[in-house]
Amino acid sequence: MLKYLNVLFIIGLTAGLSGCFGSSSPEEQIQETLQKTVNQEKAFEKQQKPITELEKQENAYYQQIIKLGMPQYDQIVSLSDKAIENIKKREQLVEKERKSILSSQDEFKKMDGEISDIDKNDVKKTAVNMQKTMDQRYKAHEKLYHLYKQSLADNKELYQLFKKKDLKMDELQTQIDKINQSYDKVMAENKHFNSLTDQYNKEKKSFYKQAELKSESK
Repeated sequence: MLKYLNVLFIIGLTAGLSGCFGSSSPEEQIQETLQKTVNQEKAFEKQQKPITELEKQENAYYQQIIKLGMPQYDQIVSLSDKAIENIKKREQLVEKERKSILSSQDEFKKMDGEISDIDKNDVKKTAVNMQKTMDQRYKAHEKLYHLYKQSLADNKELYQLFKKKDLKMDELQTQIDKINQSYDKVMAENKHFNSLTDQYNKEKKSFYKQAELKSESK
């Protein structure tokens, strides 16, 4: 039995607070950096819905294929080709997603110099913790990105197998097992990434509260 992602839940960054930027305090400079980081990830969040829809569509192709037998070989080939095109579209969306995260990471690096200028120790400690969590989050996404790309490659290989007239069941089962292992790794890392995102959002909220940034929720 083949496991399927169907929905890849990835939590996005919260906008938090938006104040009047341009002030000289390091806390407000960090606030501006964090807001720009959120803006850089908007393209990342935008890819989630179409990726999910494509995953569902691929699953539908798979379900149709496994119901067919060799007399419907032409239909199997046609559906397999559609599934492969589906995967190629997801590969393109994942690259857009990755580019957005990398832009966010570049923006976030500006915090390095800003944190050292904070005077209050408790505020600085919270900012450092927030920075460490975000760095871990970026690393988690990099791992998730590579794992997801591998899962797409494994699925693509499956549909190439479906097009073989002399396909043997043990060969098919080996590939399905491989895909299921990829699935488990992706979902585990995705859960880790979501957990770090949630932790970061909470730490950012605490930082804003400790820094007494007088601004309205966005």
